[in-house]
Amino acid sequence: MVTLELRQRVRGVAWYVLLGIFVMLVAAVTVLLWLSTTAWETGGGAVFSAVIFFVLLLGTFVSPALSGNAINGDRDIGTLATTQVTLISTGQLVLGKFGAAWITALAFLAAAVPFLLFAVTLGQVSHATVAVSVLVLAAELGVIAAVGVGLSGVVTRPLFSIVVTYLIVAALSVGTPIAFALLGTATKSQQTLTSPAGCRDPATTVDVPRFDRYWWVLAANPYVVVADASPGVFDAFGNPQDLFGWIAVGVRQAQVAPDLQGESPYCNSTGQYFGGDEKQPTPRELYDNAVPSWFVGLGIHLVLGAGALLWAWRRTITPARRLPAGHRVA
Repeated sequence: MVTLELRQRVRGVAWYVLLGIFVMLVAAVTVLLWLSTTAWETGGGAVFSAVIFFVLLLGTFVSPALSGNAINGDRDIGTLATTQVTLISTGQLVLGKFGAAWITALAFLAAAVPFLLFAVTLGQVSHATVAVSVLVLAAELGVIAAVGVGLSGVVTRPLFSIVVTYLIVAALSVGTPIAFALLGTATKSQQTLTSPAGCRDPATTVDVPRFDRYWWVLAANPYVVVADASPGVFDAFGNPQDLFGWIAVGVRQAQVAPDLQGESPYCNSTGQYFGGDEKQPTPRELYDNAVPSWFVGLGIHLVLGAGALLWAWRRTITPARRLPAGHRVA
């Protein structure tokens, strides 16, 4: 089933044109990043992470279109029933189409390997970062393929299943940061600030947002999953050396609850400022003292992809006792 699907996908010229455009885009981004940064001096960590994110971005654009009509497309042209009367089972049919869609998405990742290797040759990219980021990226592409194939077995019209797949990808990629910001801003707690020693100002209360209650929403973002799963690489001052590290630090910092009983650094009665000597934690310290969140997001994605495939199997299984409205067998 996988072989048949792959032969159908690469039979036309459009597939090679699409892959060629993808390679040119990745090449252009890599060259521009190399020229606009000091990667030849500081290392290729920033270039490598940016290329990984760009491959994920293009994968979210291409994979839904290639997988969102895998089952209902065959039903539309009348070839699905022909396949179902063979010895192949419904599970093999759904998993075969998923496997072909995933391999197709991985072809784009394979096309980006030369540019990833170029970033590695610039230095400052650990083998652990390369291995983990590529594996998690491949898993995320598989989740998108699973959602697309699953919806193609649930939704009757191919166009609708493709659009719904794009909407789900957009909800995970763009909707999660928006939901995180809105939920954290809407949920507030009162923080009591006492005056410094020797200051006669009364205690004041202010409203502070509670982003720490919704960090799991941001953890469901596929870019956050890739970034947080990759081992953090920091310089001597505790600052991240790539985009993975900066995103991971920001997400892990969101887990920290605000101090609801604090001391104000200002004294209005004397005009003095008492907060200058406070030592702020470095990004490395914030990273090390928080809990990784990538496994939460990856778990959500795996459940979503597996659920979509299971739903597609239930809707595609034959013989069917009852067909939905507008649903045909052949």
